[in-house]
Amino acid sequence: MVAFFSAKRLSFNLVVASCTLMLAACGSPGDGSSAPTTAATPPATTPPPGNAATSEEASRFLSQATFGAADAEINRVTTTGFSVWISEEFAKPHESLLEDVLIAEAAGEDVGPNQLSETFWTRAIQSDDQLRQRVGYALSQILVASFTDSGLVERPIAMANYMDIMSAGAFGNFRQTLENVTYSPAMAIYLTYLQNQKASADGEVVPDENYAREVMQLFTIGLLELQPNGDLRLDGSGDPIETYDNDDVTELAKVFTGLSWNGESNFFTRRPSDISSEYLPLVMFDSEHSTDAKNFLNASIPPNTPGDASIDMALDALFNHQNTPPFISRQLIQRLVTSNPSSAYVGRVATAFRTGSYTMPNGTVAGGGGRGDMRAVVAAILLDDEARNAANMSDPNFGKVREPVLRFTHWARAFGVTETDIDEVDALGDTRAPNRLNQQAYRSPSVFNFYRPGFVSPGSVSASMGLVAPELQITTASSVTGYANFIEDFIFGNVPDNDFLPNYGPELALANDPAALVDRLDRILTYGSLRPATRARITQAVQSITGGAGGLTRDELRVRAAILFFMTSSDYTVSR
Repeated sequence: MVAFFSAKRLSFNLVVASCTLMLAACGSPGDGSSAPTTAATPPATTPPPGNAATSEEASRFLSQATFGAADAEINRVTTTGFSVWISEEFAKPHESLLEDVLIAEAAGEDVGPNQLSETFWTRAIQSDDQLRQRVGYALSQILVASFTDSGLVERPIAMANYMDIMSAGAFGNFRQTLENVTYSPAMAIYLTYLQNQKASADGEVVPDENYAREVMQLFTIGLLELQPNGDLRLDGSGDPIETYDNDDVTELAKVFTGLSWNGESNFFTRRPSDISSEYLPLVMFDSEHSTDAKNFLNASIPPNTPGDASIDMALDALFNHQNTPPFISRQLIQRLVTSNPSSAYVGRVATAFRTGSYTMPNGTVAGGGGRGDMRAVVAAILLDDEARNAANMSDPNFGKVREPVLRFTHWARAFGVTETDIDEVDALGDTRAPNRLNQQAYRSPSVFNFYRPGFVSPGSVSASMGLVAPELQITTASSVTGYANFIEDFIFGNVPDNDFLPNYGPELALANDPAALVDRLDRILTYGSLRPATRARITQAVQSITGGAGGLTRDELRVRAAILFFMTSSDYTVSR
């Protein structure tokens, strides 16, 4: 086995084999972005989770609620229980990423996409408010703005502000988040309604329809009418019912006219030296706002309604639409817990969205009682029986492919990375390439994110089971081996000028006992769900390492190899 590790680059036969097993188990991607699929029958109801939690239960909970379980956090949850942990997270203050970027800008630093990447990695790995950061990241995959856009790549201040909107929205009200998004310079640039003009009399100028379309299709109500539990509404012929048509888009587009940079007296200008306009909310120029009546969905905005009032009325209509609670709830469940939640699970979370209230197992109420209170929604998602029921770990219909960004942050948090400077680590400045992570926060290729919530692969095992697997849209032969090589470089410390350095002290203490080492890694990485066959293979492989190689001792090789085997196994890659 020593020879196996003697080269600078490891052999990845085991890695590829394990990822192939993952693909066979989950299927591969196709597309069905808006239509929910028929969910699996929910498991038998068990009593709600109480205050006590085992370390394995805590680790599993944290894999859904944070960017990765670490010893200190596992111990905290086992001590406080789920409900208290969530309440404590809700009470933590919001840390502004924009403030950090503005300080760097004022200090003369070169602020750009890499700076935003570093601030994301730092927040994800080191921030104390993990629940806020994780839910904010989930929101960012629904309300997508990306600094790959040509209009945003040179506007890091605007994107930093948008990232703050997402993290603030994690515990805020969805209606307010929708408004903050609408008035944000980043979204206005990304979906092209900045300085959007009303229609001209000669018809040569018409309102831009981009945001009007996406705010319905992706941000609020979706394409097809839903029942309160997320199931499709059907017409008399048994066919799905579309939520809107092109006339609705055209009418709603009139609402988003007249918005331009803050701090300007002229609709068409912006002072280049005034960076505050990149993060201050857009302002309405009523002279450029359509004075026409706006009739869309079941809403009617009278003619000559001022611009800001028109936007308020439009956003209220979308926020109060019957589709919004189940449409948003289902996607948040997908991002945090499972790709194929049952209709009952979606219905319970949607109820928390509508009522703004959720009673946690310890009797504490999450949310203030207003529709769209995200505290109620988050608590309902994480504490639902379908999320906490340990029986679901053996249910092939339950769970999700762990997206690459979360795998990397989990490694960093689990093994004590404390420095996140990427100045010399180009690999982390942009991880979108298939030979890296094939994904990066806030750098999706389109408003549809890196993967769609209804993604299905025709002819796959998952498709034959009626399941979606969103993350498999970016899982290819290239990305499977690319991820394995990428994570191996960090695990083994093969990245030049790398400050993302782990502390393997607790693992090294167990290196002489491979079975105990595997037990520990199972606790913090796979929360006690490692299958016996996988356990036997990893334990045997670690045991067979009898000497050092490549400047590493036997124990160092054993620990690094064990972590690599875990993090490229299907047991880890598929999170249940």
